[in-house]
Amino acid sequence: MTPLERRASLSLAGIFALRMLGLFLVLPVFALEARKYPGGDDPAMVGLAMGIYGLTQAFLQIPFGIASDRLGRKRVIVAGLLVFAAGSLVAAMADSLGGLLIGRALQGAGAVSAAVTALLADQTRDGVRTKAMALVGGSIGLMFALALVLAPMLAALIGLSGLFGLTCALALAGIAVVLWVVPPEPVRHAIAPQGRLAGMAEVWAQPDLRRLNLGVFVLHTVQMAMWVAVPAMLVQAGSPKQEHWHIYLPAVVLSFIVMGGLFAMERAGRLRAALLGAIALVLVVQLGLGAVAASGAVPVLWVMGGLLFVFFCGFNTLEASQPSLVSRMAQAPVRGAALGAYNTLQSLGLFAGGALGGALVQWAGAPVLFGVTSALCVLWLLVSWPLQPVPRQAGGGGH
Repeated sequence: MTPLERRASLSLAGIFALRMLGLFLVLPVFALEARKYPGGDDPAMVGLAMGIYGLTQAFLQIPFGIASDRLGRKRVIVAGLLVFAAGSLVAAMADSLGGLLIGRALQGAGAVSAAVTALLADQTRDGVRTKAMALVGGSIGLMFALALVLAPMLAALIGLSGLFGLTCALALAGIAVVLWVVPPEPVRHAIAPQGRLAGMAEVWAQPDLRRLNLGVFVLHTVQMAMWVAVPAMLVQAGSPKQEHWHIYLPAVVLSFIVMGGLFAMERAGRLRAALLGAIALVLVVQLGLGAVAASGAVPVLWVMGGLLFVFFCGFNTLEASQPSLVSRMAQAPVRGAALGAYNTLQSLGLFAGGALGGALVQWAGAPVLFGVTSALCVLWLLVSWPLQPVPRQAGGGGH
């Protein structure tokens, strides 16, 4: 990587990280904290308020991407982050679940993922783009991990409204990064506007890209649905919510150590095996959590901790490897379209998981919830099995 590419990659990963930290900080405590609001005793509504973010984001992901082709990436990213900050402010000032729902929907409307990814594609050569994308994917996994550790402690100090206020501040910090740290955008975009629309058909015609798009949808559906039930299970296991980080922190730190193995497998050209292995890990965790929930016994804390460790090993591996594979498999002219579709399905997964998790916990209970997430993981594993191995140097040649 040239110094400019490194600066672009790190600063844009930083914007992703600030925004994702803001989103994820609310996730581990939302289901418990929302009960304190009028209307917060309805799990389906709580799940909807968690997930609505993903729905508004999914609808606006591709329009924002196209706008960034026409108006310039940086303008669109700044506008999106301002909308995200406004939504955070609305949620921070909300005094009912309905107010939280509106705030979350507005937060999602600041859908800058596709524009950030496109700007990163503009500023990196093909040969180093995979590394840059993996950096962004890794930063998302890291922020999720950090949020799980910090959220229970922060919620105890400043409550849910304070967390949303902090999210607003993080979004504004992201704007400062865009304006003063990210290198100036090139005059000519790597992805032409017509390429984005025409490319959609090509993206959906490619079986392996369809598999990866389904994968990111299932991953985020499962992630959101899990966190409707996991905090309550940890409380049952005897861990008060402000101490949940005692379980999350070791699980996350250890999982990052394990991730070193992923990069070794990537260097050996065995990314497909790493991907399938990671899906299998997520499946094992869903089955395990389902067994714990169905047993009727009080969950055992070390068992929950072990399952969460295995989940993070799988989750972080998938967060780093899937976008990297998408950017390798898509031809340069349709890379923007491919990443737009990928980001859209990621957002839809966040919505589906929150809504599905809330509804299932309310009407069927946690064992059924984990039964459904397990079935989704089995489907995902079967669909991903025929994935073609990626040649080690794919995506190179931009020198």
